[in-house]
Amino acid sequence: MNLLYINSVGVVLIFAIIWWFWLARPRARKAEGNVIDIVVADGVYTPSRIEVPVNQLIALKFIRKDPSPCAEKVVFASLDMSYDLPIDEPVEVYISLPEPGEYEFTCQMQMYRGQLLAR
Repeated sequence: MNLLYINSVGVVLIFAIIWWFWLARPRARKAEGNVIDIVVADGVYTPSRIEVPVNQLIALKFIRKDPSPCAEKVVFASLDMSYDLPIDEPVEVYISLPEPGEYEFTCQMQMYRGQLLAR
């Protein structure tokens, strides 16, 4: 009985981890203005999904609160860009997205995940 309970809890935890890191998709927040503050803390970017206009220069201001080594960088793989994020020092990233679509940003280990939705 105990072995069945332990295995069941393990399977539930595995699915929870998969959902949290790869499947969960929060609502997209519309960009208000040209500067968007993104807090890097507790394993997530907040906000993590941001709707932005196409061909408009926007500034993403990353504010890192998490001392984890995973949070040291933000990587925009599809745009071939990456930036160092020092703790408690805002870093502004200027981006103009060329065409509609989804543009992902992650940490270097791809544990922190965010998306820019160009509309």
